[in-house]
Amino acid sequence: MLHRGQQGTDGTDGGELTVPMAWLYAEYIADELLRTGDLMPPTSFEFRAGRDALALTVFLSDTDGELSGIRVVTQLETWLSLTAYDQPWQEWVRERIDQLGAEAAESAGPAPDLALAESAWRWLQETELLAPDLNAVPGPGGGAAVGEDEGPKVWTPAWQLGLPLGHLAIHLF
Repeated sequence: MLHRGQQGTDGTDGGELTVPMAWLYAEYIADELLRTGDLMPPTSFEFRAGRDALALTVFLSDTDGELSGIRVVTQLETWLSLTAYDQPWQEWVRERIDQLGAEAAESAGPAPDLALAESAWRWLQETELLAPDLNAVPGPGGGAAVGEDEGPKVWTPAWQLGLPLGHLAIHLF
């Protein structure tokens, strides 16, 4: 939990705790969607990439600032459209984080939810995971089908692996 001191009118510190509930709830929703899909072990980096991409989508798409458990099912279509293959998800994330950062700066208050979202975004951008090369051309003669572990691999930014995983998890929910 993050701590935020608050000055009282008598000069004392109120010691109010600021809990990033919106981010934690978005992360919980993403985690549940991925676990329900049972696409990979929850301890894998791929799972984390999917969870972080989904959590960013859930958190940043909440324009009213009120993630509600009742509205989760009604938001699935929105999240599907945001995570679709042909959508500029990466640019959308940057724009929303910048927008929320500007709003937080105007209110002059700390934004613990935004700090966690920015941290997840940095991890997704800076971390590369070894994944099957889906653009690899089979060898001469058409090549025999090889298993996932035997085919060519390529280092891929975590968000590029996590985003389709999250999208698939929403479909499977």
